Order: sequence, then structure tokens, then C-alpha cells
Amino acid sequence: MSQKPYVVGVGMIPFVKPGTSGTYIEMGSQAIRLALQDGGVDYRLVQQAYAGYVYGDSTSGQAALYEVGMSGIPVINVNNNCATGSSALFLARQAVESGAVECALAFGFEQMQPGALKGNWDDRPRATTHMTQSVIDELTSDIEIPSALRMFGGAGREHMQKYGTQMSTFAAIRAKASRHAANNPLALFRKIVTTEDVMNDMVMWPGVMTRLMACPPTCGAAAAIICSEAFAKKHGLRTDVVILAQSLTTDKPVCFESRSMIEVVGFDMAQRAAREVYEKAGVDPQDIRVAEMHDCFAHNELLTYESLGLCDVGCAEQFIIDGNNTYGGQVVTNPSGGLLSKGHPLGATGLAQCFELTQQLRGNADKRQVEGVNLALAHNLGLGGACVVTLYGRA
Repeated sequence: MSQKPYVVGVGMIPFVKPGTSGTYIEMGSQAIRLALQDGGVDYRLVQQAYAGYVYGDSTSGQAALYEVGMSGIPVINVNNNCATGSSALFLARQAVESGAVECALAFGFEQMQPGALKGNWDDRPRATTHMTQSVIDELTSDIEIPSALRMFGGAGREHMQKYGTQMSTFAAIRAKASRHAANNPLALFRKIVTTEDVMNDMVMWPGVMTRLMACPPTCGAAAAIICSEAFAKKHGLRTDVVILAQSLTTDKPVCFESRSMIEVVGFDMAQRAAREVYEKAGVDPQDIRVAEMHDCFAHNELLTYESLGLCDVGCAEQFIIDGNNTYGGQVVTNPSGGLLSKGHPLGATGLAQCFELTQQLRGNADKRQVEGVNLALAHNLGLGGACVVTLYGRA
């Protein structure tokens, strides 16, 4: 029998620069304790745990969880690139919704190193398929920069070529992120920057990208406790935030057959996941008033407006010019500051989105609070690939 999955507790620690954090064990266990405290949940009641991280040895999840307590429950370690945190949440939600358990814990952490993302192994093929890599090499052969910058910068350049989008529009997204993050005490970067500041920063790809348009490597952790309604009521837990629908998608052949960098960076995955969520929940994208989305690059946030159906394809620039992506507009995107300003510790990102949107639905987001929120959408992307879209609701 299907059970409604409630978010009864969330925890998140401040995101910080590499080299300034505690160990992943310290960060992960701290986030778990915060979620337990927030929900008023006795740790002994947790029946399963899903641990998300990208850069770490096997059973790192157990190492972090054991600091909280060695209760003997199943612990599943999850690695789905940058969508890892939401993939852990997906499994916890699925376990509760299916009736397999009544209370599950999802947590994620990352202890990152400075600099651009890179693979840890040079003696084996990369996880991205050779077919996808051939598209990347073909379409971005004119630039020698790290792979992630090539992919998302290439996708942004394609949008510019197709629809006349200006580089300054990507800069405006980054400036908006900084204004939102200024009100988030857990964000890494809280300094407000202007569109002009972003445009005048170090050029990474002439005419396409500056350094401030990319998210920083970050260390941090976050956690969420998911329970059934019956379990929550039995133990006196809150039932004000519920996961209404959730979808996890992976790539289809269009990723490389289309010869499009926009598809390489997950547009189709996000579009399919969003449509599945809207259909299941019976809502329209125009009903969404707040969304946390995967703005690893400003270019990807712009693409995500279109893939999630917040605006029509090709219309994202006007959407931004009209102020429809911030307070006073159609939907407040990344009130937390997003990956661009809050930071992006890979395994924690999706659960940090859960933390922010839970606060929004509870009405506890302080200066970041979006008025009249009943629905909240999260989009978490991992190339290689995985995309998780989650719709939360006020119960």
C-alpha cells in the first residue's frame, strides 16, 4: 500500500571552502544530528539510511553514521555524480512510500579539493560514454578548458547562437544568486555582486563565460528524515511537508544523437523528469512559486527554466529580463543562493535543496521567505547521467 512520504526533519551545516571544513565524518554526522533534532526523532526509530557522496571510499556513509550510533540498520551508499544527494532522497522516499519501512534517513556530504572537478582514475574509461564525449569534442574543439566548463559553456553558447541570448543574461543570473545568498547564513558566498561585476571577472571562455558564472568547489553536508503519516502521528512528529511526486531519469539516445550540447548537459532528462512529476501531482509548472535548481553554471540555470516548463523554449532571456526568476516575479529561483553562491558539495546538494524548500514550506525562511508557498520544486542534475526532480507540498 502506498504511503505518503513526509519530510519530518532536515539538517544542514554551513557550506565552506575546501581546506576549511571538518572531515566528511564530522560534517555528515553533524547534519544527521541536526535533522534528528529538527524533527524530534529518536535515532533508534530510523530503519534505513541512504548516504550520498561522490569522492570517498566505500562505506564512507557508515563511517559518518556510526558517529551518531551503531544501530545495525541497513546503510546504502549512493553515488550518482552531482545528483547524488537527491538520489539518496529518492531511495529513502521510495522505501517509505512503498511501505518497506516507516522511517528512513537520507544524508549527503562532500569533502572536496580546490579546483575544477576531475576524475580520480586515469587507468580506465571515464563514466561519460564515448559517444557523448565525441559530441563534446566535436562541438567544443575550439576551446581548451576543463571538461565541465566546456560542457555547460558549450550549452550556453548554443543557446546564444539559437536564440540570441546575451552573455550579460548569464551574468544577471549570477548577480541574482548573490542577492538571494546574502540572506542565507549557510551559504558560502554572501557578498552581493552586480551583473557588471560578473561580466568584468576573469574570462574563462571569451564571449561565453567568466569565472563567477561557475559554482565553486565546496565542502558541506545535509540530511533529511522521511516518515510515513502513521509513523509520524504515532510518535508525535510534524506532518506539514510532504513529497508529492518525484522522478529520477537517465539519458536517452537524444543525448548524443542530436549533436547538441544542450542535450549533452541533460535538457531531455530534466524535461522528462519534470513532466512526470507534474503529471503525477496534477499540477502545472505555472503553479510553482519557488524552486531550487541545479545552477552549477549560470548557463544551466537558464536552460533549466525551459526544461522545467517555467517558460517556453527559447524564451528564458525575456523571462529573466522581466524579473520572473526572483522575488516579485513568477517564481523565485534558488532563494538559497543556489550552487553559484551557496556552494556545491556534490553529495549534499540535493539534500540542501530539500532543507531550503522545507523551510520555505514551513514559513521559516526568514528574509528569504517566498510568500504564499504551497508547492516547491527541486531539480538536481548529474551528468553521466541522472536527473532528479522533486515536488514538495505544504500538507
